[in-house]
Amino acid sequence: MTLADLTPGSKGIIVKVKGRGAFRKRILEMGFVAGKQVSMIQRAPLMDPVEYNVMGYNVSLRNSEARLIEIVTEKNHHEHTSKKASNISING
Repeated sequence: MTLADLTPGSKGIIVKVKGRGAFRKRILEMGFVAGKQVSMIQRAPLMDPVEYNVMGYNVSLRNSEARLIEIVTEKNHHEHTSKKASNISING
């Protein structure tokens, strides 16, 4: 799932930011980093760009940019992290 798949009012947790160079650097500097919660606020009248809230800031991204940011829903994130925790073994 990508950021572009969110609907107004829905939230997700950033898993991975794709892309290279200046684009990737700019996105990371705006706060779109792995582990951060992001919510979709609204779409522009012509559906592009889209306004998101990340780290307390409202940021608009084009759909083409939002498709490069992989997310999981909060529910899936909790399931994913619990599975990781249960797979950890301690050798003593």
